[in-house]
Amino acid sequence: MSDCGAASASTRLTGGSFRAVYHSFPNFYCGRPHMRHRKILLYDLAQSEHLCEQLREMLTAEFDVQRESEATFEQASCEKSFAASLSDFRPQLVFVFLSKTLLKSPDVVFGALGVEKLKTPCIFVVEDGEPDELLTLLRLGAVDFVTAPLKAANILPRVWCLLEGTRREQTMPERLKEKIGLRKLIGESPAFLAETKKVPLVARCDACVLLAGETGTGKELYARSIHYLSARQHKPFIPVNCGAIPFELVENELFGHERGAFTGASEARPGLLQEAEGGTLFLDEVDCLPLLAQVKLLRFLQEKEYRPLGSNKTLRADVRVIGASNVDFEEAVKAGKLRKDLYYRLNVIRLTLPPLRERLGDIPLLARHFLKKFTHEFNKTPAEIPAETLELMLHYDWPGNVRELENVVERAVVLSENGVLEPENFHLVGAQPPASIESFRQAKTKTVAQFEKDYIQRLLLAYGGNITKAAQAADKNRRAFWELIRKHRIDVNSYKSFA
Repeated sequence: MSDCGAASASTRLTGGSFRAVYHSFPNFYCGRPHMRHRKILLYDLAQSEHLCEQLREMLTAEFDVQRESEATFEQASCEKSFAASLSDFRPQLVFVFLSKTLLKSPDVVFGALGVEKLKTPCIFVVEDGEPDELLTLLRLGAVDFVTAPLKAANILPRVWCLLEGTRREQTMPERLKEKIGLRKLIGESPAFLAETKKVPLVARCDACVLLAGETGTGKELYARSIHYLSARQHKPFIPVNCGAIPFELVENELFGHERGAFTGASEARPGLLQEAEGGTLFLDEVDCLPLLAQVKLLRFLQEKEYRPLGSNKTLRADVRVIGASNVDFEEAVKAGKLRKDLYYRLNVIRLTLPPLRERLGDIPLLARHFLKKFTHEFNKTPAEIPAETLELMLHYDWPGNVRELENVVERAVVLSENGVLEPENFHLVGAQPPASIESFRQAKTKTVAQFEKDYIQRLLLAYGGNITKAAQAADKNRRAFWELIRKHRIDVNSYKSFA
């Protein structure tokens, strides 16, 4: 729910403007009971008079809203004041306004408010924040966050969803959903788990997400997991490879067209945004979008509205957008391929997926997973991957990452006969067979020697080749230190020029 656009007088939810928002989301509001009896507490720790009043005006047309403001943040008084507000008002939803300073110490704020024990869902409102800071809010217990400026069209649908049954505690179905949503994300390496553990947190909110990683690292799989773990799981997940759409057709694909919009447009056709209504639109290779299409996509992300080709009507859609690319986003911005404002709009939360060569320990797990999958799919006799092949896999660079590993195992299963997987069928071009395995003592001796050499060189560099000072820093006598220099054949004179 982050990155909500500015609420001007015309967009504040009062009078006719509420009807405009109502008609923008007909599928969402149909059959909903009037919710005036629902209570929302605005708790202002940031002394954000402007933001707080904006949000209050948006909500008071439909909800009973109470505002509480703290002059200064003091943990003890804040804890007492917040508890009293909850007890007196008994809200079903709480908005907490944080300053940039408080955003940097969220654990202190959460401790004062008792968020981890609070049954009432809390949404945090901040002027601005770094992706890691916003992700920390979710990790500590926030159900969502909002960044200024605010817009009713972005905020209200989430408020209704939360008030119609979202609970802070995870029930058994939710735990099962999490297990199902993440079951295809296989791996145990620290780099992999660090990103995977963020998926349930990101799914819980409605912020834009950027997925970075090389080709074949599983960006679409992560996007699907975010979607199917979110409240949008029963709505469409629409993936589109932006690089595969001809430039002249991109806008038509995304936004649709009206009849007669161009030669050959004999009938109106909805775009992907309309198809993804209520769900998630996954834009892979988002940097390949033409700049004009990027402008229109930015407009949609800011306003939740778009205009089909040939139409004079503005439509709205409730769609979460997840972007991805295998290029460096900052470099794409510098090269002019990706608009800076679109990049900032999408880059609320970023997940960076590690390449397979940085998670070699996961290769046996992934290989056996794919082996089981394709053995069942092709009705083959169960087999085992030869030990020498697994060893070869660990010494291969995997430029195609997990996708390449999947293809390699699939090929070997297809070519297998009588439950035997032949090593030559794995087709690892350029893989070097491992050298003979060293003994523990050999490996330890080599590692210690390298450490000694690196350590001595760093000291000599730091002290400009002065052996006496370097020996003192190492807490060794000068003679012993000199012997180490001779042992590793280090040229002391080459460091004296740095003095």
